[in-house]
Amino acid sequence: MRKLIFILTLIPLFIFSQQTKDVLFVGNSYTFYNDLPEMVKQIALSFGDTLNYESSTPGGASFGMHATNTTTISKINQQVWDYVVLQAQSQEPSLSTNYVNTNVYPAVQSLIDIIENNSTCIDPMFFMTWGRKYGDASNCAPWPPVCTYLGMQQQLRLRYLDFSFTHDASCSPVGMAWKESISQDSTLNLYSPDNSHPSVYGTYLSACTFYASIFKNSPLGTTYIPNGIDTVTASFLQDIASNTVLDSLSIWNIFNADFTYNQIGDSVSFMNLSSNYESVVWDFGDGQVSIDENPLHTYDFPGTYTVTLSVFTNDSCVSETVSSEINLSFSTSIPTINVEKKIIRITDILGRKTLFKKNTLLYYLFDNGEVEKKIVIE
Repeated sequence: MRKLIFILTLIPLFIFSQQTKDVLFVGNSYTFYNDLPEMVKQIALSFGDTLNYESSTPGGASFGMHATNTTTISKINQQVWDYVVLQAQSQEPSLSTNYVNTNVYPAVQSLIDIIENNSTCIDPMFFMTWGRKYGDASNCAPWPPVCTYLGMQQQLRLRYLDFSFTHDASCSPVGMAWKESISQDSTLNLYSPDNSHPSVYGTYLSACTFYASIFKNSPLGTTYIPNGIDTVTASFLQDIASNTVLDSLSIWNIFNADFTYNQIGDSVSFMNLSSNYESVVWDFGDGQVSIDENPLHTYDFPGTYTVTLSVFTNDSCVSETVSSEINLSFSTSIPTINVEKKIIRITDILGRKTLFKKNTLLYYLFDNGEVEKKIVIE
């Protein structure tokens, strides 16, 4: 549930610069193959960023196995991580609804509880994996949705996003980056010979996707390219990863601050486009603030104002700000409306009702409340 709390001290404007992230990867051979975490680290280093990581990736491990694995639990509790990446056994999230409800969702809850018991400041990040190249033949008969690659991929997307939104967690959409790469160039083989595990191309695409998800920066232009991948192919994979993640941060429930606005006269309607947040603080640039999610603010004077939105998550352990300058031009004067007025009484200086007289000071009372003093000399 989102919580609206008032923060007295506003966080200064966030400046994208060198970042350091501490990440624990919890998964299996899909993460272990070609050393995915190390590739993410090398991409980060090429941009001046730092990834400190640990891994728990026993072969074939499911969420249920990790929830009772002493090594995994010990590593989760080792420190306050920025992210704990959670990757399921490759088939389990795509299996029948009954199987997932009975076996997978409870295991996910157990892992989330372990993470939160360590610190609510940790952001879980689900690793959306890819469908097998020709679908899941072993489960096709009892569960037809996984008979093809596209069908299996759709099931994985559905379940991983549900894990993420149910637990206010982020999702790294690796599987969707794979889907886009296959759609654009099916000759580039992202799979190893078993048609399940990743080739070096598949792991590199996954690493680029994770860099974009964790650092919210584009991997396009990284100087780190693994052996066996040419620069043209590397740029292609970097671009796929960048577009998949950064064009759709809210779809993947990645924590992010963003807003738009619309001016109506001296008022501005602000729309909060942030994702995976708990609370907000608006600074309208005129000395006024608000904790409403989508406020309407009226400005007293035209001019240029820097509006800053600060968003908070993980019990306010994590925050981000975004600012925008708005130029307001509107009239502050009250327009004059010409309305015909009628004389209702004429009085002399003693207040006595009289008729018009020349060369005499008289007071004219009108129906709009005005009083005029004049003399007509002849």
